[in-house]
Amino acid sequence: MDKQEQAEFLIEALPYIKKYYNKIIVIKYGGSAMTDEKLKSSVMNDVSVLSALGIKVVLVHGGGPEISDISKKMGITPKFINGLRYTDAETAEIARMALAGKVNKTLVDLLESADCKAIGLCGEDGHMLKCEMISEELGYVGRIISVDPRVIKDVLSLGYVPVISPIGFDEAGNIYNVNADTAAAAIAGAIGAESLILMTDIKGLMENKDDENSLIKKVYVSDISALIKQGIISGGMIPKIDCCKEAIRRGVNKVFITDGRVYHSILVEILSEEGSGTMFYS
Repeated sequence: MDKQEQAEFLIEALPYIKKYYNKIIVIKYGGSAMTDEKLKSSVMNDVSVLSALGIKVVLVHGGGPEISDISKKMGITPKFINGLRYTDAETAEIARMALAGKVNKTLVDLLESADCKAIGLCGEDGHMLKCEMISEELGYVGRIISVDPRVIKDVLSLGYVPVISPIGFDEAGNIYNVNADTAAAAIAGAIGAESLILMTDIKGLMENKDDENSLIKKVYVSDISALIKQGIISGGMIPKIDCCKEAIRRGVNKVFITDGRVYHSILVEILSEEGSGTMFYS
């Protein structure tokens, strides 16, 4: 991008900077953007830029590969049921170790290195994410039953980016591994976020899943059921789009599914007219 293009981008971005100033954006960070070092740097820089522009960012991250890696090192073979990780009490402890320990603190360090003030949290902090079992079959995989947003709001008020691991709790002292998309949607609704961005390894919702040129740019929540019946939303996209619908039901104005494999996809999504993925709204 030459100087002229940079100036034109800033001019185009100005209305969106004004629109999002002092508003909250929740970003669910996962997929290739977490494993490719250059993409990881791109995301950290995007968050730093948004924060510098006066936009309040909350980063909710996954980390399934790290959970599997630590499990294997401890002699435990990861087990999945219908795509969800079976989580006994020991695996829940490993998830806490991998997500709230290793991944979370690494991301905080990367953000600080990108000149962005950040604090790491998990869903146990401030008893943020209260959970119950989804099913006995899955073990300690958490369904969120309530969100206490006070600790997140406190951190935001001090000018920091909260970096949140999706680890939940219950009143009996159990800990839960929570799907990061689900956690991000619940948190976005609880803190009154303007928008939620779900970073994925696909371009967005395609009319034909095998043709990236068939990207659907905008979807009304009321159209989701029809798109499922038509088979346009299917398989692993169904729970992800259920999270989009749930976030909007909880008061989030717009939800974006965006391609985390593209450099600076967050800035393009938030600060331009076209965006880069699929936008869901009511």
